[in-house]
Amino acid sequence: MSKHKSLLYTAGIAGVALTIGGCASPGERPDADLNTAQNALQQAVSADAREYEPILLNDAQNKVTDAKNLIEREKYIEAERLLEQASVDAQLADARSETAKAKHAVKEINDNIESLRQQINQDQ
Repeated sequence: MSKHKSLLYTAGIAGVALTIGGCASPGERPDADLNTAQNALQQAVSADAREYEPILLNDAQNKVTDAKNLIEREKYIEAERLLEQASVDAQLADARSETAKAKHAVKEINDNIESLRQQINQDQ
C-alpha cells in the first residue's frame, strides 16, 4: 500500500472510531436541567403540593434523586430524561395544587354567601 493510501486508510479508521465513540459518549452534564427540576420542585412545595399532590411531588423528588445518581455515574443522557420528567411532574403537582386551593377558596366563598342568604331570610 502506498504511503498516501495508508494515510487515507488510517484517517478513515480514525473517523469511524470517533463516530462510534461519539455515539457511546455520555453527553453533556445536565446541570441546567437539574436546576430547572429543582426550581420546579421548590415551586411545587411553595404551592402546597405536599398537601394536595404528595404522590406526584414525591415521584418528582425521587426522579431528581435518581438523576443525581446517574450524573455521578456520568450517565448524562438518562439523567437528562429523568430530570425532564421530574420537571413536568413538579409543574403538574404545582398546577394541581393551585387548582385545589382555588376550588377550596371558591367553596368557602359560596359557603359564606349561603350563610349570608340564610341570615337574610331569617331576619325577614
